[in-house]
Parts: sequence; structure tokens; C-alpha cells
Amino acid sequence: MKILFIGDVQGQENSAKLGKVISDIKVVEKPEIVIVNGENSADGTGITPKTAKTLFDSGADVITTGNHAFRRKEMDSMFNEHLSNVIRPANFGDDCPGKGFLVIDCGYCELCVVNIIGMVYMPPCDNPFKCADKILSEIKTPNIIVDFHAEATSEKKAMAFHLAGRVSAVIGTHTHVQTADEQIIAKHTAFISDVGMVGAVDSVIGVEKNVVQSFYNYYPQKHKVAEGVTEFNAVLIETETSTGRAISIERLKKII
Repeated sequence: MKILFIGDVQGQENSAKLGKVISDIKVVEKPEIVIVNGENSADGTGITPKTAKTLFDSGADVITTGNHAFRRKEMDSMFNEHLSNVIRPANFGDDCPGKGFLVIDCGYCELCVVNIIGMVYMPPCDNPFKCADKILSEIKTPNIIVDFHAEATSEKKAMAFHLAGRVSAVIGTHTHVQTADEQIIAKHTAFISDVGMVGAVDSVIGVEKNVVQSFYNYYPQKHKVAEGVTEFNAVLIETETSTGRAISIERLKKII
């Protein structure tokens, strides 16, 4: 099985740009499942039903999120009512709307997509390592992709070793900068610290450069999605469906 995992999408305009690039990749690489982190797909931060629909219309099969999952109030009810293929971090707790993992029937096999958020430099949450263990105890398929939405590369690598041999891939999201450390751990689990983003090249991780002022003089600046030429960051993972073992992981980076 081939899985295309696309990094954090910045804003509505970039969400709409995905349609052609996903279509082009499908022609060449033929991924069977497309996963997109859409937690910043609304202009500013967060995700809305409208931007989720845009991502699905562009070719996404599953949308993962992160710390901005509930930034927009309209998502509270929509997670449960209409957007069954949008998931939020599982370790937000059971009282939070929505679900933290999703099992997809691919016909010849099942694929589980899990969303977990880190603890280091992130909002309070349940222990992600114990949460992952609990979820894996409930899942029957060996084909499991984990979106680990975390700040610290050390925590992401630790999670990869914790889940090595038990999941097909641990894909880091959140920092919006694609890392060059893709590997297969324990001859089974694909890993990358961060898949990157879909956002403006001429920006600070996808937002306008005036955010520099918040670092320079400590005065808060409103984050506005930057416009201009867009970079597309993703990874393509190939797995052996009978065992869930990752065969390869390849970074994709292009201008769209």
C-alpha cells in the first residue's frame, strides 16, 4: 500500500491548491490513501467545516489536526456530526468532541490513522505514550499511521522508538519545517521528525513576516497567512499490508 501524507496546510488558498498537486501525484505514484494535516487550513489558525470540505474535495481521505483543532468554535459539534474522517489528538481526553483515530476499509485491508499530540512545549494533555499504547490494544489491523503533532524532535523520536515494530509509520507534524531524517526503524516503522507544511515560501512557517516583531519587541502580532509562491511538503510511504511493515519513506518537496 502507498500512503501520501501531506504536511500542515496553511490557509484556504493553499487548501484549494492541493487539488492539482494531489491529482498529479496520484497519476505517477498511485497512492491509495491521502492523509492531510489540516489544523491550520482556515485563514489564521484552526479548521472549519468549509476548509475541511475543500481538503476532501482536493483529494484528502483523512484529515488530522493538532493543538489548533478547536480554535474555531464551529468545529466543536462538526467533529461528531458531519466530519467523520476528521480526527483530533486522541490524548485531548474522552470528554473532547470527536475521535482520535480512524480505521479505513480499503477493500483488501484496513488502515488505521491515529492522531496524538506531544507534551513538550505544548498545551496540557494526557500522556501521549500511554494513550498510544491504549489505542494499539484496541486496533486489529497491523497497518497503522500515527500523526504525532509535537514540538520537540526528541519527543517525536522517542515516540518512534516506543512504537517501533508496532505501527507502520510515525509522522511528525506541527513545526512546519520539513526535516531530513526520514528512516525506517527496527526494519518496520517509517519515521520523519516533521513532514513540513503547505505554505508560502516567503513567510515565517506560513505566516506573514511581520511576526518578526513579536520576537524583536515582545509585542504580540496577529498571525496572518502569507501569500505568494507555495511550497508543498509531504512524504510517500509504502507498506506491506499483510504485516504493516514500512518498505520505504520518501520526502516530497515542490513548488506549487
